[in-house]
Amino acid sequence: MASASAPASVRKVRSLGTTVTAKREGLDREMFALLVGTLLAVALWIVAVLNFTGVLNILLRPDEGTGANPAIDFFVLGLICLIAPYGFTMTAKLRRIAKIEERLPDFLRDVAEAGRFGMTLPDAIVVASTGRYGLLTDEIKKMASQLEWGVPVATALRLFEERVPTPLVQRVVSIVTRANEAGGNVADVLTMVAHDTREAQLAQQGRQISMLTYVTVIYISFFVFLVTIYIMAAVFLPQMILAGQGVASSSLAGSGGVSLAFNYVPILFLAFLVAVIVHAVGDGIMAGVLYNGRLAEGLQHATIMLAVGWLMMRFVVPVLNVS
Repeated sequence: MASASAPASVRKVRSLGTTVTAKREGLDREMFALLVGTLLAVALWIVAVLNFTGVLNILLRPDEGTGANPAIDFFVLGLICLIAPYGFTMTAKLRRIAKIEERLPDFLRDVAEAGRFGMTLPDAIVVASTGRYGLLTDEIKKMASQLEWGVPVATALRLFEERVPTPLVQRVVSIVTRANEAGGNVADVLTMVAHDTREAQLAQQGRQISMLTYVTVIYISFFVFLVTIYIMAAVFLPQMILAGQGVASSSLAGSGGVSLAFNYVPILFLAFLVAVIVHAVGDGIMAGVLYNGRLAEGLQHATIMLAVGWLMMRFVVPVLNVS
C-alpha cells in the first residue's frame, strides 16, 4: 500500500534502481560471449585429442592422415573460439565507453557556463542536455529526464555512473556530488574537472599515438616471420629433402661417411607451425597491452594474427612429405 501511494517520482526512482540491480545480477554480453566461447573451445579441443589418437578422422586438409597437424587445427580453432568472442565484444564495449567519455569535458563545461548564470546544478544539467555530445547525448538526456521527474541530483549522477562505470566517470561524479553537497561555486569546480578530464584524455591519446609505432613493428615482424617460413618451405627445405634422398641412394651412404638427416624436415615444419601459434598469441596480446593497456584489445589482435598465421601455414605453405 505504501508503494502504491508513493509519489510518481519516488516510484520512478525505485524502478530505476530495480532495473540497474537486475542488469548487475544478470549475465552481461561480454561474460556470455566468454562462456559460449569456452564451451566451443572445450568441444573443439576434445575433437583435437580424438583426432590425434586416431579415434576420429576429421580432416580440414584433404589427403592428410591423422596425427599432429589435424589435432593442431582443431586446437587452434578452439583457441580462436575462446579468445575471439570475448576480445571483440569487450573491445567494442570499451571503444563505446571511450567515445562517451570523449565528450564528457564539453558537457561539464556547458553545465558550468549555465551555472554561472545563477542556475542550480539540476537546472544547469537540464539546460545543457539540449546540446549534442555524440554517444553521451542519450545518457545525458536520461539524467535530465530523471531530474525533471524529481529525482535528486545525487541519485541521478549515481545512476549515470552505474550506466557508464568507468574510472573517469566515477571520479567526475564523485567530485561533482561532493562539491554540490558542500555548496559554494560549483561552476568553478566543474570547469576545473572539465580541464583535468580533457588533459587526461589528451595524455591517453598521445600515449596511443606513440605506441602505434610499436604495434606496427609487431605486425610487420610477425608477417616477415610468416614469409620467411614460406620461402624456406617452398625453396630451401624441398631442396634439402632432395639432397638427402640423393645422398641416401648414392654409394656414399653405404660407406658410413656421409649422411643427411632429411627425415626430420617434417618435424621442423611442425615446430614452425607451433612457433607461429605461440608468436601470434603472445605478439597479439603484447600489441593490445602496449596500445591501450587493456587485455581485451590484445585478445583481438591475437585472434587476427592467429587466424592469419594458421591459414597461411596450413593452406598456403607447401606440405613437406618425406617418402
